[in-house]
Amino acid sequence: MSDSTTPSNPTTRRDFLSAGAKLGAAVMASPYLVRAAAPAGTGGTQSLNIGLIGCGEQGRVLLNAALKIPDIRFKAVCDIWDYNRSYGEKLLKKYGHDVKPFEDYREMLSSTELDAVIVATPDWLHAEHTVAALKAGKHVYCEKLMSNTVEGARSMVKASRETGKLLQIGHQRRSNPRYIHVRDRLLREKKLLGRITNLNGQWNRAVSADLGWPERFTIPESKLNAFGYANMHEFRNWRWFKKYAGGPISDLGAHQIDIFNWMLGVNPSSVMAGGGADYYKNHEWYDNVMAIYEFPTSEGMVRGFYEVLTTTSAGGGYHEYFMGTEAALKMSENPKYTKLYREAQAPAWEPYVEQGLIKKPGAGEEGAAPASKPWEKEEKPKFTVAAPRTSVVDVRETAALSAWDIPVTLDKAIHQPHLENFFSGIRHNTPLSCPGEQGFASAVTVLKVNEAVAARRMLTFAPGDFVA
Repeated sequence: MSDSTTPSNPTTRRDFLSAGAKLGAAVMASPYLVRAAAPAGTGGTQSLNIGLIGCGEQGRVLLNAALKIPDIRFKAVCDIWDYNRSYGEKLLKKYGHDVKPFEDYREMLSSTELDAVIVATPDWLHAEHTVAALKAGKHVYCEKLMSNTVEGARSMVKASRETGKLLQIGHQRRSNPRYIHVRDRLLREKKLLGRITNLNGQWNRAVSADLGWPERFTIPESKLNAFGYANMHEFRNWRWFKKYAGGPISDLGAHQIDIFNWMLGVNPSSVMAGGGADYYKNHEWYDNVMAIYEFPTSEGMVRGFYEVLTTTSAGGGYHEYFMGTEAALKMSENPKYTKLYREAQAPAWEPYVEQGLIKKPGAGEEGAAPASKPWEKEEKPKFTVAAPRTSVVDVRETAALSAWDIPVTLDKAIHQPHLENFFSGIRHNTPLSCPGEQGFASAVTVLKVNEAVAARRMLTFAPGDFVA
């Protein structure tokens, strides 16, 4: 959760397409096998010594994913809060890792033999911790958003280049086999959606109380001040304050806005947005944001709408929606929200079913046609009597579409393939799913939203904005 710290211009579509081509994603699909928590260093490949900076909520998620990967030995955990640090230490020792706890990350980097460091601290510390680890000769896996400032994110990319060490940013959907299958096989190879014209995404949450803490684990304010925090409330709820984070559009929206860029293979040319701190009176950041991007693709302009709400779940669900002339795709890390919808005029999809690329709607599924045989055609009556009309449907409404499935699933913790990709990059020089340069482009895309909300007008990107 936390760790220590020391006391635009308009452009042409051609420019964007040229810049976007230089920033294409390199994707590697790991072997997707289910494993239980793996004992430290027992898999027979090169063992890696790992340190974790930040043992809070996200740090624990990454720990639990990494514990399922063989030949990963955690040697150190670091956090300024005893409560978090003790949790990380006890969990790792339970699984046989000879781990040493640290309060100061600089001591951890200087006194422990590590191959790599996982950074899962608040966003405002990502640059400081990542740059220090890279300069200490460690490869780094850093959580998203890469930084709460463009300058911080740029410093991370530069440090990675200067040191020759790997930097993976935690946009984990890029390593998810279902997302890879959709992007590479369905969208790019088969063009199943036709021409993509619109995007939509959301991550909405119901009203919730601020995070508290056990009274006996309260950090003295003098110590918090030394590490850059105003008080315990801001330390626990750092995501809501401008010094430490970028607000919900950064915390939640970054996951999905990154996928807009990645799936389309191009960065946006503009963004306009609205939002406000309308509900929570003890927060600085906006509790609701709605943004509209423009993406100048090779096939034409694509407009994408994104919303993040923290005052209503709006029925639940978080997803990315890709809409085209022949089909629409609703994607989510939660497979129950993932569906393909074929437009009536689109070419038949049976060949893709035979190739194992998609699955037909199940029998009895809403909108699905029942199985039939050519020799069992139903005889239609010559005369029919219309049934009484109980409701009126606008004739301009498109008929309901059948929902097709994607036959690729992830039977692992959602962060595990992304960590596997990072470790494979260290061991085998495997291309990273989200190297620092691409994480930087996504950080620029996301952070511009808050600027647009404040400016109350459309803001433009220049191609050079996305290059660190």
